[in-house]
Amino acid sequence: MSPLLIEMSMILSASVIRVRDGLPLSASTDYEQGTGMQECRKYFKMLSKKLAQLPDRCTLKTGHYNINFISSLGVSYMMLCTENYPNVLAFSFLDELQKEFITTYNMMKTNTAVRPYCFIEFDNFIQRTKQRYNNPRSLSTKISLSDMQTEIKLRPPYQISMCELGSANGVTSAFSVDYKGAGKISSAHQRLEPATLSGIVAFILSLLCGALNLIRGFHAIESLLQSDGEDFNYIVAFFLGTAACLYQCYLLVYYTGWRNVKSFLTFGLICLCNMYLYELRNLWQLFFHVTVGAFVTLQIWLRQAQGKAPDYDV
Repeated sequence: MSPLLIEMSMILSASVIRVRDGLPLSASTDYEQGTGMQECRKYFKMLSKKLAQLPDRCTLKTGHYNINFISSLGVSYMMLCTENYPNVLAFSFLDELQKEFITTYNMMKTNTAVRPYCFIEFDNFIQRTKQRYNNPRSLSTKISLSDMQTEIKLRPPYQISMCELGSANGVTSAFSVDYKGAGKISSAHQRLEPATLSGIVAFILSLLCGALNLIRGFHAIESLLQSDGEDFNYIVAFFLGTAACLYQCYLLVYYTGWRNVKSFLTFGLICLCNMYLYELRNLWQLFFHVTVGAFVTLQIWLRQAQGKAPDYDV
C-alpha cells in the first residue's frame, strides 16, 4: 500500500448494491490494486450479503480504510475511503449518489434487474462526484453540510466490528445488531420496501375478490337455510377464498418469516377454491379471481424487506 495514499484523504471507490440479495447494480473503478484494496473487496462482498440485516447507515473500519454505506428504498450505496476522510463528507457523498440514482432509475427497474452491473452507466456520475469530493475546494456547487453534521451527531452511523463481520476468508458470524435509536433488527420488525402503484392496485383487487367471495358465501348460507339444496362445501370454499384474499393483503403489507412460501401456498388455496366453485362461476369470473391471485403473489414477491429507512430529505 502506498504511504502517499495513507496520508491523503480521499474516496477510493463506490458501489450501488441491491439490498435484498446483494446484486451489484453499478460501481466505480478502484483507485489502486494493492493488497489492502483486495482485502476491502472481500469485505464489500461480505457486507453486500448482510445489508438487509443491518441499519441504514453503517461504517466498517478496516485498518487504513473505512467502508461507509447508506440504504434506502431497497438499494444500498457503499463507498471505500481512507481512514482520515471526514465522516460528514463521506455520508454527504453517499447522499448525493442516492438522490441521483433514485431520480434516474425507478424502483421497478432495480427490483427486476437480474444481471450484475446492469446500471454501469451510473459510474459516470459516481466518477464525477468522487472527483469533486476528493478536491473539496473545487466543488462548483455549495454543499450544505450542517444538516448532515447534525444528523450524524444525533444518529451516528452504526460501527460494525470486525468480530461481527467475521474473517475475510468466508467464515462469518451471525449479525445480531443493536443499533442506537433503532433497536434490534429482527424479521418480526423488518420493514418492507415502499409500496408501488402496482402494489396498491394489487391490494385493492385482492380486497375486491375477498369481498365478492364473502358476499357469495352469505348468499350460499341463505340458500342452504331455505333448503334450496345448496352444498355446504360451497360455503366453505367461498369463505376460504375470502380468508386467502385477506391473507394475501396481509402479506403484501407486512413482513413475516417464509413470506414468499406463504404467498405461493395462499395462491394455491385460491386456485383450489375456484376449481371447486367451477359450477357456480363462469369462465370470466374464474379467470378474474385466479389472475388477481397471481398478480398479488407477484407483488408480494417483488416487495421485499429492507433495512431501516433513512431520514434523508430526498
